[in-house]
Order: sequence, then structure tokens, then C-alpha cells
Amino acid sequence: MNSGHMKFLAELRIRARHILGPSLGATLIVYVTYHALQGERGLIAFWQLHGQVAHAQHIYQVLSATKERLQNRVNLLNPNSLDADMLEERVRFMLGYSRPDETIILKR
Repeated sequence: MNSGHMKFLAELRIRARHILGPSLGATLIVYVTYHALQGERGLIAFWQLHGQVAHAQHIYQVLSATKERLQNRVNLLNPNSLDADMLEERVRFMLGYSRPDETIILKR
């Protein structure tokens, strides 16, 4: 073989070693970064899940307040602790009774 050809191959091997390491390292960094952001356990999925949890907590608070309000009304209609004003209000509403001098305002 030609000595010029051998020098060229040796030079090529040296340069390939210098290029191969950083290329593999950069490929590894890109791979890890991609999977840290994407996928079912990536940062984007984490942010979406965090938003869903915040939305669910808001719905829970609204429903808890509604439940508490309804539970209070049920307690007022309990036969053991019946509130006369509450009973009168429900009877008037359910039967549609009112006095001639009253103005009825219905709230939804």
C-alpha cells in the first residue's frame, strides 16, 4: 500500500474519534431532552396534569359549597329541629299560596 494512503487513513481515524465522541454526546443530550419534555411522564404532560388538578380542585370547592348550602336547608326542614319560617316558605312555594298584599320574587 501507498504510504500516503496509510497516512490518510490514520488521519481519518484520528479525526473520526474526535468527531464521534461529541456527536454521540450531542445525540444523547437531544434524546434525553426530547423525552424529558414529551411523553406521558414529560414536563408538558406534568403541566397539563397540574392544570387538570387545579380545575378539579375548583370544581370540588364549588360542589362542596353547594352541598353545604343544601345540607343547611335540609337541616332546617328536619322534623326534630323544624324552622317555622322555612316550613312556611316551602309550603307557599310548593302550593303557590300568597297573601293579596305580598309581592312574590322567585330566584333561580
